[in-house]
Amino acid sequence: MSEEARTPIPRPGGRSARVRADVVAATLAEVAEKAYDGLTVDAIAARSGVHKATLYRRWGGVDGLVADALTASADQPWSAPDTGDLATDLRRITHEVFAVFTDPELGPIPTALITAAQRSDIGTTALRAFFTARHRQAAAVAARAVERGELPGGTDGAEVVRAATAPLYYRLFVTGEPLDARTAEQAADAAGLAARAGLFTTPADA
Repeated sequence: MSEEARTPIPRPGGRSARVRADVVAATLAEVAEKAYDGLTVDAIAARSGVHKATLYRRWGGVDGLVADALTASADQPWSAPDTGDLATDLRRITHEVFAVFTDPELGPIPTALITAAQRSDIGTTALRAFFTARHRQAAAVAARAVERGELPGGTDGAEVVRAATAPLYYRLFVTGEPLDARTAEQAADAAGLAARAGLFTTPADA
């Protein structure tokens, strides 16, 4: 699809914020129902009640709309678990991924959004930014574990989280294999063991 890749710059607060919220909600609903190939600006305009000329002006087209839906998702409040135990924290993170993506009502939305984002450069950039933000937030579980003496100093928390969640996303978006709670626990435990062994420490001269 050839369309100008632009980054939406909505003004904070007021009507602009309400318009963006309506458009994001409509984009999520449309992409969940129709996937990327069935996504149209006309349908999003009709569902959101926002004129399509506004959508083209502010978002550039469906790719910009998908990208901004991811940006809006990254802006949602989220706190890393803090149970006082690394293994439990990592299990809670992977279980959350498992629970969201396997929920029959909620799961189709993030699944379709991620799949759609991979279809354009602007979407891929937004997807990368989304995961970078989430990994940065979730890295707190490793930082606290270092403070408690559970992990060696210099552990890269974001890499620990990537290692814990990667097997889940591999099944979801690469192999299509079933995902269950036990797999989520195993992924968390494996990442925790590797982290305690020092596999995710940053070299002193890096």
